[in-house]
Amino acid sequence: MGLEKIHFVASPVALAEEAMARLILRHGQSPLGEAEVIVALGGDGLMLQTLHGTDKNGLPVYGMNRGTVGFLMNEYAEEGLVERLGAAEAAVINPLRMRATRANGAIVEALAINEISLLRAGPQAAKLRILVDGRERMAELVADGVLLATPAGSTAYNYSAHGPILPIGAEVLALTPMSAFRPRRWRGALLPKEAHVTFEVREPEKRPVAAAADSAEVRDVIHIVVTSEPAIAHRLLFDPGHGLEERLIREQFV
Repeated sequence: MGLEKIHFVASPVALAEEAMARLILRHGQSPLGEAEVIVALGGDGLMLQTLHGTDKNGLPVYGMNRGTVGFLMNEYAEEGLVERLGAAEAAVINPLRMRATRANGAIVEALAINEISLLRAGPQAAKLRILVDGRERMAELVADGVLLATPAGSTAYNYSAHGPILPIGAEVLALTPMSAFRPRRWRGALLPKEAHVTFEVREPEKRPVAAAADSAEVRDVIHIVVTSEPAIAHRLLFDPGHGLEERLIREQFV
């Protein structure tokens, strides 16, 4: 496909901003409403931020690493960008939708591409009840927290918490505890992508909990429902042979 109308975005750091300035001199800067593709210059944080901005316009995003980790980014090069865009492979990702009820009754909704995480917000461990599709699966998890990760996010926070890496095409989500105290040996679960997962916070006054959808945090939550959002499809572009599927496999052998 020919992708020549490019809209560039960059992280607010000199390395990324200087790269964007040079690329705009070469290719111009198409307005977002006329662009065929977004090229993001930075790290994974910028990629997630950019993808969240494509909920309505549906534009594909091609990242080039001008940050640190860059798991979701391609190698940076200024030459042959249009050719690379034309040959790129697409990975389609559906986000998670969080509906969180706070202690004051307020309801907050947010989307997550990587994961929804619940974390203790005080000195004591959180106490959580977990239901899947309305059926109680764990009456009480005592832990620093728990997260529900997509395949795209399975190598991020989920992997650091000793959760499994999921193939990008897997129709499953990873439910992973963080520093579980009880049940002490529980390592988490794999759930169908279509599952409705509910978390109820026990003793919220004594053990406050914060919920985060990627980087969007909601404090003092008492009830959280998480579902996959099939109506939204984010498209990431990767150089041939270096797609997200290959990266997820490679990550398991390092």
